[in-house]
Amino acid sequence: MILSDVSIRRPVFAWMIMFGLIVFGAISFNRLGVSQMPDIDFPVLEVRAVWEGAAPEIMEAELVDKIEQAVISVEGLSEVRSTIRQGQATIELEFELERDIDAALQEVQAAMSQVRLPLNVDAPVIRKNSTESEPILRIGLSGSQPMRELVEFVETFLLDQFQVIPGVGEVSLSGFSERNLRIWLDNEKLAQHELTVLDVQQAVAREHTELAGGTLEGPTRELNVRTMGEGLTPEEVGAILITQRGGQTIHDSTIRIRDVARVEDGLNDIRRIARVTGEPGVSIGISKQRGSNEVKVGQAVKARMAELQASLPEGMQLQINVDFTQFVEDAVRATEHELLAAALFTALICFLFLGTFSSGFNILLSIPTSVIGSFTILYFSGFTLNTFTLLALALAIGIVVDDSIMVLENVVRHFQQGKDRVHAALEGTREVTFAATAASLAVIAIFLPVAFMQGVIGKFFFQFGITVTAAVALSLLEALTLTPMRLSQMLVRRAEPTRLERAANTFFAGWARRYRRTLEFALRFRWVVLAASALLFGGSLLLASQLRREFVPPVDSSFLRMGIQLPVGSSLAVADERTREIEAYLKSRPEVLRYFVAVGGINGVPNQSFAAVTLVPPDQRGKTQGELIQEFRRDLAGKVAGARISFSDLSTRGLTPRRSQPVEFNLRGADYAKLDETAREIMRRLDATGLVVDLDTNFRAGMPEVRIVPDRAAAAARGVSMENIARTINAAIGGVREGKFTREGRRYDVRLRLEAGERLSEADIGRLRVRTAYGELIPLTDVVQLETVNTLQTISRVNRQRAISVTANLADGASQAAALEQARRIAEEVLPPGYTFNFEGGARTFQESFDSLAFAFVLGLIVAYMVLASQFNSFIHPFTVLLAVPFSITGALLALRVTDQSLNLYSAIGVILLMGIAKKNSILLVEFANQQREQGLSVRDALLTAGPIRLRPILMTSMATLTAALPLALGLGAGAETRQPMAIAVLGGLVISTAFTLVVVPCAYSLLARFERKAPVVHHPPAGEAMPPPATPGPPAAV
Repeated sequence: MILSDVSIRRPVFAWMIMFGLIVFGAISFNRLGVSQMPDIDFPVLEVRAVWEGAAPEIMEAELVDKIEQAVISVEGLSEVRSTIRQGQATIELEFELERDIDAALQEVQAAMSQVRLPLNVDAPVIRKNSTESEPILRIGLSGSQPMRELVEFVETFLLDQFQVIPGVGEVSLSGFSERNLRIWLDNEKLAQHELTVLDVQQAVAREHTELAGGTLEGPTRELNVRTMGEGLTPEEVGAILITQRGGQTIHDSTIRIRDVARVEDGLNDIRRIARVTGEPGVSIGISKQRGSNEVKVGQAVKARMAELQASLPEGMQLQINVDFTQFVEDAVRATEHELLAAALFTALICFLFLGTFSSGFNILLSIPTSVIGSFTILYFSGFTLNTFTLLALALAIGIVVDDSIMVLENVVRHFQQGKDRVHAALEGTREVTFAATAASLAVIAIFLPVAFMQGVIGKFFFQFGITVTAAVALSLLEALTLTPMRLSQMLVRRAEPTRLERAANTFFAGWARRYRRTLEFALRFRWVVLAASALLFGGSLLLASQLRREFVPPVDSSFLRMGIQLPVGSSLAVADERTREIEAYLKSRPEVLRYFVAVGGINGVPNQSFAAVTLVPPDQRGKTQGELIQEFRRDLAGKVAGARISFSDLSTRGLTPRRSQPVEFNLRGADYAKLDETAREIMRRLDATGLVVDLDTNFRAGMPEVRIVPDRAAAAARGVSMENIARTINAAIGGVREGKFTREGRRYDVRLRLEAGERLSEADIGRLRVRTAYGELIPLTDVVQLETVNTLQTISRVNRQRAISVTANLADGASQAAALEQARRIAEEVLPPGYTFNFEGGARTFQESFDSLAFAFVLGLIVAYMVLASQFNSFIHPFTVLLAVPFSITGALLALRVTDQSLNLYSAIGVILLMGIAKKNSILLVEFANQQREQGLSVRDALLTAGPIRLRPILMTSMATLTAALPLALGLGAGAETRQPMAIAVLGGLVISTAFTLVVVPCAYSLLARFERKAPVVHHPPAGEAMPPPATPGPPAAV
């Protein structure tokens, strides 16, 4: 007894299966996380090291190289990237995707513990760097209060309010300077009291300290002991006496710190300035936890903001700067609407093809069982509702009804032959069980190679494949249990067919006659048909070279990022002034909803800024995001003095763990000058191709550096050591931390530094004083010489080699593949021996992904052949069935070319999906022809019988898939740019493959039949059950 027999004889059992799938699917749906992209753990670690005031070259040799050497042997490490700036370094460790990041973190920590760090270097901070750390929301706090009050409010109150929200991960700050107790030294006052900078530093070290005092243990009580050596207020610190000059005691000293310095409860050095729509403020970045619902987290954060507004101090305000959750919510809602539209369209097709309302309703019932039931599998697989899983479900709508349509159409045909509804359901289902199973397994088999795909694309494809597989498997279960059960209870014989039913029957009877005549003609000229088809397929492959190729298409997310680069050495004040000019432009544009700027960028580099710009929704502006980016680029070109402005569309960064651009590569070698020269030549030639815009490099030379060169003879004669000279300059110019300061239960650094007005130029360094061995004060210029040279602002390294990275955006209408190929070709022409060219970021992922897709395509064909050969028990029939695949590719390429779509990740998904669904029609035709031959018909007669009978289900299943893809292909709603190319590929491929399947497959079948070694094997009904005769007109039926 097969499964359909059980469900027909035990209908309650079948209904419980349906209700169970829907109920548990609905529960899982409510618990699924929501995100724009799948939650993939990119195995990337980031090591941040700080050595205040250290030059990049010193950081490289004394710190970064040691760290790289220590971690290079950690298992699974694929790439080490280091970026070194004045006083700070970031080392990014990228591991193979299969590497357990927590285990890698422990190994890196163990390796780092063996590194001997230079003095005054903080312990490096190691953190995981993944897509989950990217903020989904940026909130701005602005107000009329001084920045220190804003910072204090954020640190002591506001930060905690967001960190405790369920689902919130990391909370980061931008435009934020840590609270410090500042001791601002006055060089002239120091001279008046015959003191040096080091005298004040040593006084703070001696007199501002607190050590643990322990306890007093008496016979009846215990007392804690505390030495109150630290000043508790700025006034107390300012009152500390300076009792030594150059290590010698000042008897009866009355000199206090406040006599030579200004003490304030302030902030660390301001290296970044944040503005929220033009107002100074602090930006708070909210990241979500892995697997959490991005939309719900965003809603919870916004709700908390609304609660906090009423309790904010007067003059302060909170507002959203950047909101990525809104786009995700809109995209999910748009996809849900398209899912609903696809379901209704599919039911309408069944209604029109079969002529009864109940037919459409019966098919409609199969959709929630398969789609909603799939949510349970997604939930237990740890997936989220994201672009890939929703795309899979949207396209699965048209696929999951195929098996039910196949069963329904065949059962109705048996019922029309005069059988009662139970026997019609039993025999009709048995007859197509093999074909339905084979068709479903053919789709599932396409996604088996996904498990072997390498790189990040394999991770994303895996979720797509599992989702489709789950939906198709459940649809097969539904078709073989629930559909026949419902038909066995709902089929009603009517005396007269409805008007629509008569029209449908007449329509398909006419098309069946025309198709039979066409098939008879084609079978007479089989070789001509096959040759012409082969030529058509070969010619269609030429279309592939005419299509733009890119990794992912640009998406209008109403958000763009602007980078502002000023000449190396520009001050923060100059960068602030130039950035205000750009803000004024943004404010004048009606398409701009809000913006956030960070002067000094993310890492506090004074000559860099960035702006995060949110546009009004697409339906409120007449231009697309891409058109606005081009317009902004034209308007701002040359308008901001000395500024180089670039634009980033985050949707085109590729599926990478860090921000990237479509064109990105690096050059590696030993000589930075040669690297720079080569990079500039490549950029010049690449720019001339017209394929790219916003060309830039991370090489930053020309940073003015004041070098203090000691006059060792003069210094030795006066007894001045180089150590004292260096420490004096370090404290006065760079600033030093000397102790801690407690306020409101929190510990802050105490920092000494010269007043800002006394460290403006090289001459201010020369006016610093040092003490000789004889106790006298002399200016630094007596023992040193000052010289200004240009040096490197940033040093970049890749795999322990110095490197220069070049990035660019694509010009309007340019192909990413063409731009990358041009870059590679130019590099081969100009690169000197010993230097290497390497793609990186999104460009490298693009190259790897299309290689993986080609591998999956070929392996998918092999697996499909193996599955079909096993099912048909034949080496010949799989070739016949797979003939539908080339023509599906022809149709997909033609549709993409006509609609001016690119060949990208999403359209490639559509092509691979076509490999599964295009074979279904061939399977229907070949399987039924085999059945007819078993009844004694010749090959030709079997084909002429099977073709017209199977025409209606073939057209129904194809139209169901087409109508399911149609809402996606219309390109409506947020994120449509990702759904549209995939749907268009499916539409074009299915139309062409269906048409050719009906003609080419029978011709190939008739030619290949002669090579069969034995009669075809088909699925037999159980013993005692006769095979149904060919269809004959019967009384009309209603479902």
